[in-house]
Amino acid sequence: MSTPTVREIVRHERKAYRKASRSGKKRILDKLEELTGYHRESLARMLRDDDPPKKGPIRRPRAKKYERILPQLKVLWAAAFYACGKRLSPFLPELLSSLVRFDEISVTPHEESLLLSISPATMDRMLTKERATMRIRGRTLTKPGTLLKSRIPIRTFAEWNEKEPGFFEVDLVGHCGGSGAGEFLYTLNMTDVFSGWIALGAMRGRGEKGTLDAMKSASRMLPFRMRGIDSDNDSSFINWHMDKYCLREDIKFTRCRPYKKNDQCHVEQKNWSVVRQFIGYKRFETDEQLAVLGEIYPLVMRYHNFFSPMMRLAEKKRIGSKVTKRYTTAITPYQKLLISNGHIDETTKQRLTKEYDATNPVELLRRIRALSRRLESLPNPGDP
Repeated sequence: MSTPTVREIVRHERKAYRKASRSGKKRILDKLEELTGYHRESLARMLRDDDPPKKGPIRRPRAKKYERILPQLKVLWAAAFYACGKRLSPFLPELLSSLVRFDEISVTPHEESLLLSISPATMDRMLTKERATMRIRGRTLTKPGTLLKSRIPIRTFAEWNEKEPGFFEVDLVGHCGGSGAGEFLYTLNMTDVFSGWIALGAMRGRGEKGTLDAMKSASRMLPFRMRGIDSDNDSSFINWHMDKYCLREDIKFTRCRPYKKNDQCHVEQKNWSVVRQFIGYKRFETDEQLAVLGEIYPLVMRYHNFFSPMMRLAEKKRIGSKVTKRYTTAITPYQKLLISNGHIDETTKQRLTKEYDATNPVELLRRIRALSRRLESLPNPGDP
């Protein structure tokens, strides 16, 4: 007779056993002993005591397969500027090859196989504690413009479907330190919608002519021609200087809807993931700080464009109240340009490939961090 069956029989007789006299208990024990074959003392103990609590399944700790490669994973994660697992995973083989080529990391064949087999979710779990310590917060501001709005057509985020590089979303990032008083530095951020390629420029104030000059300077560093720009309704962009420049250079000029930041989702995302992540929210005012920003941004542009993989929304479905999104595999702007058909010439591709092969991403980050520390150490007028 099985143990669960015996326990069920004992449970049925327990109430009568507890109320019975000495002779009655003897008769119940005799009956159960003959029926179950259990020892008399065991049956008496089972009749006196309640059933033990049910035990759950035995849960043994999972073996930590990837624990030994955590130091190497941290190096790769830092070299990818703390990208999430879904962005890092597709780019990890190429990034690992670059770091090995420049002697920035050393891995055994077994460790390499583990690094290449780890899933994005496991990466994120292993790096949870480190990621929690890396958060910065702040705010910025934008001054709306009123000129020429009737001349410049509105374009929403849903209309961005370019199949070639050269169409940019542009925005200004103010380094005001939380206060709009006085004059301070700005960063012009230009983000190509097709490839994610960025161009950055630093300038003093938000003047119309200064913004145009910064755009001209940034556009000279592009590996392809600028065909169109889309701005917010800031007076730095919505003015006659910008309008005449776009007409003269045959650049399509559009603007987003007022107070609809998602119409500029590509550049808004780069404002955070590039400018704020590398530069932060501190206030900058001086010419010396402007010069240091001018040294930082070519390095930041090279790092982002060559070594920062991005995912794009490929499909979005709504079924009732549930929205399902599917994203493309993460790819860097440089890789996106190389696989584009006929959008950039072979000479430009060869030049980009040569520049990529000669670039050490870890060394780039070291130089960026050194310049960032120097930038933060420079005082503003009136600082204590």
